[in-house]
Amino acid sequence: MHEMSLCEGVLQILQQSAETQGFRRVKTVWLEIGALSGVEVEAMRFSFDVVMRGSLADGATLEIIDLPGQAWCMQCAETVTVTQRFDACPICDSYQLQVTAGDEMKIKELEVE
Repeated sequence: MHEMSLCEGVLQILQQSAETQGFRRVKTVWLEIGALSGVEVEAMRFSFDVVMRGSLADGATLEIIDLPGQAWCMQCAETVTVTQRFDACPICDSYQLQVTAGDEMKIKELEVE
């Protein structure tokens, strides 16, 4: 379950941000998670609660913003939406797709005090 280590990375970012920006507590974390990122959202929610215990984000709410997967088709030169890696192009059925979005995970916003 790599979601646990992802949450540990989020906690490190929160701690560094608290030091530089001077907040004491995190109330809400908004994460953008792409459909092609390989992150299991329910495992992420569980891991978030476990990792944040006893930290400045203890009891914080995790809000997930789902980002669609997008790819550029080399065959028909169109940008298309894909739901998983190695899907065929929905326009021309080619498998020559290059992922252009939806494989990322990033902190979008924080609510702090």
